[in-house]
Amino acid sequence: QVQLVESGGGLVQPGGSLRLSCAASRASLRYHAIGWFRQAPGKEREEVSCISGSDGTTYADSVKGRFTISRDNAKNTAYLQMTSLKPEDTAVYYCAAPLRSSCPKSRHDYTYWGRGTQVTVSS
Repeated sequence: QVQLVESGGGLVQPGGSLRLSCAASRASLRYHAIGWFRQAPGKEREEVSCISGSDGTTYADSVKGRFTISRDNAKNTAYLQMTSLKPEDTAVYYCAAPLRSSCPKSRHDYTYWGRGTQVTVSS
């Protein structure tokens, strides 16, 4: 069973950058896709990005060109580099992994979830 722990969140000014990390334990991430999600107060959890086991990537339209997902299988860690942050990026960010290496179409197909890290974009 994969355990996921997010880190790297915090308070940043608009236009700033943060890099989130998703560290896995108990199992290798090598054969799993990794997704990043976020949930703002009063809103549904939405997918931000996904990276497959073969390093294919997908992004939500709202973050294209600003966020970059990556993975380091040797460190068993995935990352979300966020730049040009906006107040509307404020949310709890979660990483998740499905039981397969391809990116699922639905968040309900993700099996393992971290507990999240808070990102606040404010001046």
